[in-house]
Amino acid sequence: MRVVVIGAAGGIGSALTRRLAARQAEIVACGRTPETLEKLADETNAIPVVVDARDPDSLERALTNFQPVDAIVNCAGSILLKPAHRTSLSEWKETLETNLTTAFAAVRAGVQVMNPAGGSIVLCSTAAARVGLANHEAIAAAKAGVIGLTLSAAATYSARNIRVNCVAPGLVDTPLSARITANPAALNVSRSLHALGRIGQAEEVAAAIAWLLEPLSSWITGQVIGVDGGLATVRGKA
Repeated sequence: MRVVVIGAAGGIGSALTRRLAARQAEIVACGRTPETLEKLADETNAIPVVVDARDPDSLERALTNFQPVDAIVNCAGSILLKPAHRTSLSEWKETLETNLTTAFAAVRAGVQVMNPAGGSIVLCSTAAARVGLANHEAIAAAKAGVIGLTLSAAATYSARNIRVNCVAPGLVDTPLSARITANPAALNVSRSLHALGRIGQAEEVAAAIAWLLEPLSSWITGQVIGVDGGLATVRGKA
């Protein structure tokens, strides 16, 4: 199985790359930073591809060298915690490009290099796109767009047996969330919002993504799977 992982060197992306490598998958690891990609490639035998997925044309050109692929996963993302009135226009645009444009680029390029027999596309949203959380306006809007993209693309490409799903994590312990997890007060608040009383681990999200790539999930498309400790749907007992 040949899998393209965008944002491969991030917390969830690297956990997914390691998991897939253990299953002997051929991995095309995409990202913007050569040094981190090379280190991951040395560990997992992935093929490193330096590309900025915020530029859909660049991603499309890069992936033509690896067709056909059986799956493509977009793990690129960011976290911006600010109310709308304190979010600058540049921050808004950067949030959209990093989270929504990369997802669109993954679908746009992925369907053009996908195995003719079909395959799987997995995008990453967030629990904050499914439940109102204060100070999440920009990231919630961008990730809600990912959910809409997932549903529409699942419908569009179903006739080609291309499945499109997304995972919606809660707060996950990764380098991206370090500003939150390193603050004991903020971390305790975050834990309390999750019904299971803790934040997630990158490997837990990676496991859900990997499952969506497997043949046993071949009747699943157009779904948003919460890997969020209940954050979006459950309130724990006080």
